[in-house]
Amino acid sequence: MDRCLSSCRNYTVVVVDNASSDNTLSYIKDNNPNVILLEQSTNLGFGQANNIGISYALQQGADHVFLLNQDAYILDRALDVLLDFQIHNPEYGIVSPLHFKKDGKTLDEKFENYLLKDSNGKFDGLPITTKELKPFYEMRFVNAAAWLLSKKCLENVGGFDPMFFHYGEDENYCQRVLYHNFKIGVLTNSRIIHDRVFTDHKNIKMYSKAYYKLRVLSYKIRYGNVRNPNSIQHLKQHLQKLFKKSLKAMLKGEIVESTNLFKEFYVLLNCKRDIKNSYLINRTNGLHYLKMK
Repeated sequence: MDRCLSSCRNYTVVVVDNASSDNTLSYIKDNNPNVILLEQSTNLGFGQANNIGISYALQQGADHVFLLNQDAYILDRALDVLLDFQIHNPEYGIVSPLHFKKDGKTLDEKFENYLLKDSNGKFDGLPITTKELKPFYEMRFVNAAAWLLSKKCLENVGGFDPMFFHYGEDENYCQRVLYHNFKIGVLTNSRIIHDRVFTDHKNIKMYSKAYYKLRVLSYKIRYGNVRNPNSIQHLKQHLQKLFKKSLKAMLKGEIVESTNLFKEFYVLLNCKRDIKNSYLINRTNGLHYLKMK
């Protein structure tokens, strides 16, 4: 946190505290008196906490809002570079720097995967220090550890969808940005360090509580995708498919399989209304999920 805040000392910094239970609040107050601290009484999750900070910034007249994770910090003039690019390229609603590991030389693994997957084959995965890169890459997705958002983008797309508590909200937001005819870009002459701990989802047991939680998240991302005009129809079809598979397994005497499939059907049915409402809202222009005075 200390490196994060110190790297931003030349800018107006807003910290949204999600009801932390350690000494975060007192530390910030004692060591960073210029930081605007928005204290929350409950943990609102990643997206809604960011919405509070974004709303505050827009209320103060900001034309651009930079989101930075607490486990990340900017290097050199990274933010100035992003800002200059977005001012001269207003069609880019989101611009992000390159995300490096703590060593400052190796790209963050997940971030590199996004580049490899999403740069249309133009980024070949060579070490970043030896490769001749383009000034920027147009993307379909970049994780929200370091986003510069324009006011124009926020006015059309809104904030993060509260349907997501943690994880998935950035993917949903990128879908909406592209749907509303903005672009997403990564600038190669702008850098941050993302000093994070990775969450391992590989060892999650099938049909466990964690498994269904991940399934719900994937459903929300897939069927809440406003870029797919048939998302809600596909949601209904998938529900029917799950129910039929559960019934078929029961008729075959496969009780455990039937029970697990029905449980998946039930958890998807339970979030169907949220997904549908999200889909309909996010296909309209507006400051959705943000509060303006």
